[in-house]
Amino acid sequence: MADLDRERIEHCNGELINQGEVFHMSHEEINRDSIIWMYEKMLTIRRFEEQAKREADAGKLRGIHSSIGQEAVPTGVCALLRDDDFVLGTHRSHHHCIAKGVDLNEMMAELLGKSTGTGKGKGGTMHIADIRKGMLGANGIVGSNIPVATGVALTAKVKGTDNVSVVFFGDGASSQGALHESMNLASIWNLPVIFVCENNRYAESTPFEYSVAGGSVSNRADGYAIPGVTVDGQSVLDVFEVAKEAIGRARAGEGPTLIEAQTYRYLGHAGHDDPLTYRSEEEQKYYMDRDCITAFKNYILDSSVADEEELTEIEVACEAAVAKSVKFADESPFPEPSALTEDVYTSYKD
Repeated sequence: MADLDRERIEHCNGELINQGEVFHMSHEEINRDSIIWMYEKMLTIRRFEEQAKREADAGKLRGIHSSIGQEAVPTGVCALLRDDDFVLGTHRSHHHCIAKGVDLNEMMAELLGKSTGTGKGKGGTMHIADIRKGMLGANGIVGSNIPVATGVALTAKVKGTDNVSVVFFGDGASSQGALHESMNLASIWNLPVIFVCENNRYAESTPFEYSVAGGSVSNRADGYAIPGVTVDGQSVLDVFEVAKEAIGRARAGEGPTLIEAQTYRYLGHAGHDDPLTYRSEEEQKYYMDRDCITAFKNYILDSSVADEEELTEIEVACEAAVAKSVKFADESPFPEPSALTEDVYTSYKD
């Protein structure tokens, strides 16, 4: 890891970098319920992803893209969203789904290809969606959900609602033309969309410094006359504060925001097939020492928001919920062969 990048990451820790200016953030206005909700969500994501990896290692599913290490980003954003707000994800999207409230049982069933899954077992790990919760879908095509989210925001504007659209994508998608076309349209049409780049530093094995010119994703917002914000993606409270401003602007009709959340994925790109030879042990230790869940737990205890006993109860409940999801999935049937031709077309209704 370059010294320059180490300095940049440390500089961002606990601060908000907004187009060259540094703003110190206060967390005093975040209520206790929100803090406990965020801790529970982050821990649920971590336990679900750990279990999903065990299921993959046992050969029960294939192609898992783990989000372990990145839990703080969607949690901080989705803590401010309603069911009628919309989220679109990526190929690495379990954490987006859980943060938006998608049912764990149905998610695990979908991972295992069961008929009780969110997509009746037909979508698998990369295509989880639940319109009831405003989760419009994960997607295996890099950057493809960005223009979709922009269209969703256009719908909200045309209908005159205060719904917002949030799309998550990685640093690998930040140079896709779809992002730049979407930011341009979102700006000129003043759309309520938040573009959230989860910069986990690697597009598969390609380092961020090599593939992204200018040293930042957020500074690309300048070209479209929209706010561009870089935030420490390992701090759920900092993400919450940045998202609060962006979502507030969108609801008020003040247009889009580009957020770059600097985070890190602990595991390889896809399951156990990635030996991680492209990054050093020193780099991995640096980020894991700043684990988002450990840091948040320490904050909760140090601030007397909750005590060890209450947090332990939450941890036990999260593990039980994930265990229940596995039992539900294991006991669910696979789709019938006749289901292959179902859900392919829909009747258009005026």
